[in-house]
Amino acid sequence: MRLWTLHPKYLDRAGLLALWREALLAQAVLRGATRGYRRHPQLIRFQNHEEPGAAIAAYLADIFSEAARRGYRFNPAKIGPRRNVPAIPVTRGQLLYEREHLLAKLALRDVETRRVLAEADEPDLHPLFRIREGGIEPWEKMRGPGL
Repeated sequence: MRLWTLHPKYLDRAGLLALWREALLAQAVLRGATRGYRRHPQLIRFQNHEEPGAAIAAYLADIFSEAARRGYRFNPAKIGPRRNVPAIPVTRGQLLYEREHLLAKLALRDVETRRVLAEADEPDLHPLFRIREGGIEPWEKMRGPGL
């Protein structure tokens, strides 16, 4: 499961579809509707939010918006109740780590989308997050060389 800190505009088709599915799974986990993935590190920042369900719904709503912008037909009825929620802080180090991780994936899948991300010195965040200084988040599962 990867719940990207990066704005979904940087994802290729496969990445955006996977993010939608994984964020829906995360929503089910946060609702207690599934037994798996309850301790997945990608969920920590949502679990620590004062309103976890509303936070994941806000996250999904922005994925839906990006999909709609591209002409994809995701089902908005799958998103839980939405309202404005406080942003989730994320470190600059995490954002840049995810940028490198996604660049490696896109090198194999979508060269044009990779070029757009590579040209962003500091990529845009998913709208739910706000940047703060710091290294890679402690919950991140680090990958070896080549990510």
